[in-house]
Amino acid sequence: MNQFAKPRVFKLLVFSLFLCLVLVGCSDSASSSKKSLENEKIKLVDNEEKLYVGFILDTLRDERWYGDKEAFENEIINLGGNVKTLAANGHTEVQIKQAELLIAEGVDVLVVVPSDGEAAAPIVELAHEAGIKIISYDRLIRNAAVDYYISFDNTKVGELQAKEILKHAPKGNYVYVGGAESDNNAVLLRNGTMNILQPHVDSEDINIIFDQYTDNWDPAIAEQNMKEVLSANSGQVDAIIAANDGTAGGAIRALEEAQLAGEIPVSGQDAEKEALDRVKAGTQTMTVEKPMVVIATHAAEMAMKLANGEDIQTDITVENGQEDIPTILLEPRILTKDDIK
Repeated sequence: MNQFAKPRVFKLLVFSLFLCLVLVGCSDSASSSKKSLENEKIKLVDNEEKLYVGFILDTLRDERWYGDKEAFENEIINLGGNVKTLAANGHTEVQIKQAELLIAEGVDVLVVVPSDGEAAAPIVELAHEAGIKIISYDRLIRNAAVDYYISFDNTKVGELQAKEILKHAPKGNYVYVGGAESDNNAVLLRNGTMNILQPHVDSEDINIIFDQYTDNWDPAIAEQNMKEVLSANSGQVDAIIAANDGTAGGAIRALEEAQLAGEIPVSGQDAEKEALDRVKAGTQTMTVEKPMVVIATHAAEMAMKLANGEDIQTDITVENGQEDIPTILLEPRILTKDDIK
């Protein structure tokens, strides 16, 4: 090494040591700042004194969820809180990201309509790690330590559908058009329906020629399945129990194409406007109303109590695969043409 290189090497070593010390200092400062932020919860809202509620919906592609959104938000505001609603439109990964966003924004409680009851479990874990409680709204998040669950009695909804359709078709070939199997409600609906139908199956008064869930509650899939059923059975269908108004609409479009609409009783649920029009027209026999204002208002009241650190009294629990979840179940009711009048 020549005599001029030695001073340069020494200067380089000194500069490198200085740079390392600066970087370590910055790292320690950043770490301290991060810990400070973690300890001090910041709400990204206009008024940090107000309780902040996050409402995560599966979708806003179906008419009924707009009613839930509006009623829930109005009640939170009436009770003096802030609220933000996000919708994942059927994508679980998006829904988890939305939960992360709301948690980062400092919500005091999360109310979630899961896109997929099983896959939404990480949302509960993320919330609890941040000290935030979770209400599972209308659909149960499974295999997670959900704090509370509010819904309608979905087993009873299935029973009401079956009882009403049996009045119109006590015998014959039955079709069951289910909801999404990933939604626990769809499973409960089918269980309720079969509670009523099974004795009639055992006596051979009715024959279930189709019994299948419908991916994503998609009306187009329900329509295609119904077309295939009609084709395979030469149109010999006597009754259709559809899990909700969307799948009922799909089935009825298939019946219209086969010129059978109005001749075969069809059930539904949710009391959507198009379904009520079909009930009045006679192409859909009935729907089950689950008043959205009722569930949304109840859920908003629960959320504000939880955000304020209060406990909620419930009479029942529902097992979700991991534990018994404190639950509030509301009462549904049948709507027929006479009821609508």
